[in-house]
Amino acid sequence: MSPTRSFFCVAAIAASLALTACVGSPGPVGNASVPQPAKPVETQAYLGKWYEYARYEAPFQKGCEGVTAEYSLRDPGDPDSKIKVVNSCRKGSLTGEFDQSTGKAKVVEGSDGAKLKVSFFGPFYGDYWVLDRGEAGADGLYDWSIVGEPSGRYLWMLTREPQPDAELRALLEARVKELGYDWGLVRMTAQPAQ
Repeated sequence: MSPTRSFFCVAAIAASLALTACVGSPGPVGNASVPQPAKPVETQAYLGKWYEYARYEAPFQKGCEGVTAEYSLRDPGDPDSKIKVVNSCRKGSLTGEFDQSTGKAKVVEGSDGAKLKVSFFGPFYGDYWVLDRGEAGADGLYDWSIVGEPSGRYLWMLTREPQPDAELRALLEARVKELGYDWGLVRMTAQPAQ
């Protein structure tokens, strides 16, 4: 093996180890058979601000409360543009230290808009599957979504309001269970009162 090739192999292994150390160990598998997304997703109807209702605890979100995600087109004049993602939370409590991460997402071809690749860290992309979603309201935006990825270790329930009503809370719980997820691993996210 040439010295240049050896260097690149060592660099690739080091980068993999560094990424693993940054992300931490993944949580338990809450769904060993993650289903394919149930419905197509129109990007325009998914844009805007979402509030995290509940999730599977992830190392990169540990202790986060008041979690929001905002999606917008990176180039508003181009409907096929990549998506800008801004995730925010408060560490430890609703009055804790503010933390924000900005990333990018791209729709996976052939997925009817329901699968994205999202990156917050250089060239590394993770899977983001909109497993199910509500209907578009009068504002043209979906009112809820359930997001997962193929390993079954990560799950998020998102709503447009910080405090979803009892009917929507019950719907989300029932739908998550129907999708095969272990509700016992769900962690509710504190959100400010409306």
